[in-house]
Amino acid sequence: MTHVVAKPCFGCKYTDCVVVCPVEAFREAEQMVYIDPDECIDCEACVPECPVEAIFLDDDLPDEWAEFKDLNAEMASQCPPLTEKKDPLC
Repeated sequence: MTHVVAKPCFGCKYTDCVVVCPVEAFREAEQMVYIDPDECIDCEACVPECPVEAIFLDDDLPDEWAEFKDLNAEMASQCPPLTEKKDPLC
């Protein structure tokens, strides 16, 4: 299993979650962050840090955001790692 960043992150891109990740699983895109499923160790440290509650265990991902599981995997391979907190977009 892995964690997934879903739609509530889009356009906000808070990075509070990034700095607590022990394995540097987050990837930065223009409008949001993604989690690399090959790097995520399911530690759940990021979940309570997300101010918009956009991070879910893949099995708990709401149905309306199911496509974000594949999107995280796809985008993680295209985006650079993010390890430092940045100013949010919103």
